[in-house]
Amino acid sequence: MNTLFSKKLLAIVISGLFLGGTLSGEVYALQVNTIEPVTANPKKHKHEHSESEENHVEEGHQENEGNHSEKDTEHDEHGHDQESKNKETEEEHEEGITLSPQKMSLANIKVQSIRPDYQFSTIYAPGEVKVDGYSSYVVSPRTESVIISRHTALGEHVEKGQKLVTLFSEAMAQAQADYLIASTEWQRVKKLGNKTVSESRLLQAQTTFNATYGKLIALGLTEKAIKDISNKDITSFGQYSLVAQREGVVLQDDFTQGQRVDAGDTIMLLADENKLWVEAKVSPNKKLNLSINSPAIVKLEGEDYKAKVIQEAHTIDPITRTRIIRLSVNNADDNLHSGMFVKVYFQFATEQKVMAVPEEALIRSADGDWTVFVEDHPGEFKATEVELGRSLGNFREIFGLESGTRVVTQGAFFVASEIAKGGFDPHNH
Repeated sequence: MNTLFSKKLLAIVISGLFLGGTLSGEVYALQVNTIEPVTANPKKHKHEHSESEENHVEEGHQENEGNHSEKDTEHDEHGHDQESKNKETEEEHEEGITLSPQKMSLANIKVQSIRPDYQFSTIYAPGEVKVDGYSSYVVSPRTESVIISRHTALGEHVEKGQKLVTLFSEAMAQAQADYLIASTEWQRVKKLGNKTVSESRLLQAQTTFNATYGKLIALGLTEKAIKDISNKDITSFGQYSLVAQREGVVLQDDFTQGQRVDAGDTIMLLADENKLWVEAKVSPNKKLNLSINSPAIVKLEGEDYKAKVIQEAHTIDPITRTRIIRLSVNNADDNLHSGMFVKVYFQFATEQKVMAVPEEALIRSADGDWTVFVEDHPGEFKATEVELGRSLGNFREIFGLESGTRVVTQGAFFVASEIAKGGFDPHNH
């Protein structure tokens, strides 16, 4: 019985499972059929969807428009602010910088109005200072002598007729003795006159006197020294002194007392250093087209001295292979001395007036352009571009400025640095 009951129970369960599966299939089918009518009408669905999408898009667009407007406003405000800043920066660039008079004085800033004028181009040549050969004087014995004593020293300024050195010479002693005899004889026959002495005797005495006198002059004695011979002690015969023939400075005295010197040996050199020569050594290939009195500048240790051409050699120095151009230079301050090496700059004037500024007034900008600082108002400076022309010594020809423009000619670098410190572009860029 239990077995029979179990079989019936199993059959009921199986039937229930089968019925449940069938009902589930029908419910699923019913659900499918219920959904299909909704998707089966595409036009209505599409229309509804489109309206929904349009509403969504319109709402989104409105939202986006609202957002965009806010962003655009912010962008416009930002752009306006940036533009304002740029304009302010440009105004600052245009304004440059303002310096107080005290600051300009401390920085040694110089401002000048530049106008067209004749300028000079220069050509450089090395040079050497020489004594003026036409005004210098060599002190030397005219016969073999022995130096007894000196009366002046190197570098001393002497006056004309001043005693320089005393010497002794056998030839001078003989000449002095001859003169003393001839002078005595001539004075004696002159007193006797032609009534007592024959004409020939008078002539002979006079001739002998003149010859002995001339010999002493030839040996270097002055008229005063010759007149004093008759008053001399016999022991001093042979001694004589050389005196300065002109005013000047002792530039050389290379001798010692007791030294024997030959005729013509240089004992001293006297020269007037108020005017000196400068011998410029120029390459023979350079054609300078110089003339007498052509201007030049002689430079020594930062000092300038005006000079002018006085002579031009037409031969080439065999040692230096250069051509000598001689210049005359004033030396009133006594700063130039023979033997100094100097720089010579020959000057050639422009044919027409040009605008020019000192080289130190030019400042190169970041993009490579050359500028100068212009003062529109007292103490206010701004950089202005200029075009460069010829180099004219320490000046440079420029283009782009009007006559009378006030330009910083000294201290331009300081002005540029001050502008840079202030955050400005000193070159308007």
